[in-house]
Amino acid sequence: MLVLNNISTMKKFFAGLILMIMGVSTINAQAPKGMGQSDPAAKKILDAVSAKFKSFKSVTAKFALKMENGAGKNLGSKSGTVYMKGTKYRISVTGQEIFCDGSNVWTYVKTDNEVTISKIDPNSNTITPQKLFTNFYDKDFLYKLNGEVKGVQEVELTPIDKSKAFHKVLVNINKTSQTISSTKVFEKTGNRYIYSVASMNTTGVVADAQFIFDQKKYPGVEVVDLR
Repeated sequence: MLVLNNISTMKKFFAGLILMIMGVSTINAQAPKGMGQSDPAAKKILDAVSAKFKSFKSVTAKFALKMENGAGKNLGSKSGTVYMKGTKYRISVTGQEIFCDGSNVWTYVKTDNEVTISKIDPNSNTITPQKLFTNFYDKDFLYKLNGEVKGVQEVELTPIDKSKAFHKVLVNINKTSQTISSTKVFEKTGNRYIYSVASMNTTGVVADAQFIFDQKKYPGVEVVDLR
């Protein structure tokens, strides 16, 4: 099993998951000179994915994460559920959860029975749903359409900032539903993270209480409030 045993690793995992579930926001920004140009065909697809996601009032999705090395050897896997509503989200995997009510983020680790609370800073470089909805990724990637196989379109994203820990992201998009089915992140270390959606419900009702950590449900929890 893949173990997310520290806050940094969890945030890295969840950031990638949010990218997969929410899609890539509308592409408008121009790449810096000398960095090449993005593919108009890929732009059209990404725009459609973004528009489709924004039409959903809420989303509940079952997901899976697989980690492998450069040789394709499986290093572990994990599965869970993500709930999203506007700028709110909750992501649950075995023993670990993140809650966000749009202003605060609670990161809970069951083995430690500890929750860390932080405030969302709109000016920070942290990946948040708010930034995803306001073209955060537009400024960070070049993109191209690699092709289509059996109704699945593959878009390749390349980070403009070459200091990032990853050098490529492959996004697979269901052409019919205009939703992302999987995302594969290639790290410079050779490791790869594959995020896939097992199922997605976009018509259900998700209560606001889902996005707030209820301390009463976690007896003896240690609270680390960083706000």
